[in-house]
Amino acid sequence: MELRARDHVPGLTAALTVVSLAAVFGTVLGAVPVGLLPTAPSAFLDAIPHINAVFSTLAIVTIVLGVRFIRAGDVDRHRAMMLSTLGLFVAFLVLYLYRIALRGPAEFPGPETVYQFVYLPILAVHILLAIVCIPLVYYVLLLAVTRPVSAIYDTAHRRVGRIAASLWLISFFLGDVVYLLLYVVY
Repeated sequence: MELRARDHVPGLTAALTVVSLAAVFGTVLGAVPVGLLPTAPSAFLDAIPHINAVFSTLAIVTIVLGVRFIRAGDVDRHRAMMLSTLGLFVAFLVLYLYRIALRGPAEFPGPETVYQFVYLPILAVHILLAIVCIPLVYYVLLLAVTRPVSAIYDTAHRRVGRIAASLWLISFFLGDVVYLLLYVVY
């Protein structure tokens, strides 16, 4: 019996989502043994939030360009931009989780009122959207890489992709707002 990924996109999406969320929550909750991770200079760990802000901003640009390219019918450029976004997201996530594993989450340095009524709600929406985006992104990615371009139009790629791109865009934007509140404003 031949096992083909194109015939199991929902199952593969679920499996990849579970593994990804387990890695994220395991790291955030301290389940990753720090001794297994390579050490990095303190200056590098200090630079990660700034590097990630650049990745996040570039991801916003690549999503917008990807949408523009597909609306213009340029599938190759659309694919390049969306794969670039995925690469930026993976790099962001690896660096973020590495820093979290070694140092824990950043403390909000601003006033309690801003923390409670501005920072936490923005952070909560950012995290919620990031979690929701994971299966959506896997789904559209798997549809795209398991089919020829002509067959993608017969799938839910377009419909789900619009939702994924919109939510991903908002999540990256809110991530930049969180960065600004943590490292620039306060």
